[in-house]
Amino acid sequence: MRLARRHALATLGLCAATLATHALAQSPPSGGDGEPITLVVLGDSLVAGYQLAPGDGFVPQLEAALEARGHDVDVVDAGVSGDTTSSGRARLDWSVGEDADAVVVELGANDALRGLDPATTRENLTAILDRLDERGLPVLLAGMLAPPNLGEEYGAAFTAVYEDLSRRNVVYYPFFLDGVAADPSLNLADGIHPSAEGVAVIVRNILPEVEELIARARTAD
Repeated sequence: MRLARRHALATLGLCAATLATHALAQSPPSGGDGEPITLVVLGDSLVAGYQLAPGDGFVPQLEAALEARGHDVDVVDAGVSGDTTSSGRARLDWSVGEDADAVVVELGANDALRGLDPATTRENLTAILDRLDERGLPVLLAGMLAPPNLGEEYGAAFTAVYEDLSRRNVVYYPFFLDGVAADPSLNLADGIHPSAEGVAVIVRNILPEVEELIARARTAD
């Protein structure tokens, strides 16, 4: 009797484990939902994978991280090294194709490095966001900080551009290089561009905001 009872309990346990495994296999992966999303990253060398091996740049690392989280997202690299906000604005419509469902805007670092008037940066980013609004595309705006050698007044004016634009209907990430800037172990020899390890930190930090952007894209229609 005791052996029969043990056998029955063991059989029930095996069945329960089998059912649980089957349920996990049938359930959608975390974050997965609906049709594939096309996410365009409009930016400069910080997203273009400057001097990095294929697969080590921001776009491929972000796409891999999203896939690991269960998202079906095609991340498109629209980063051009050296681009200012003016350059990004000029190429916006052909860089962000008709198949785009959402856009990450990462521009402004070169404006600051060249000491351009923050008013110009504001004008260009505003025009970019206005155009993407017209097209009905949800946006993640990635902020940037000015180099400290430009002085406190310039830095405050430059930061205010992003803080003011963050009040629009955008997903906002205040500083694209958060956790990476000024850390020699996470940057290339130039001290400006992130290494593959630095990119991994950026991707990890910005991932929650990108997932929010994807959620907005899925409900946009």
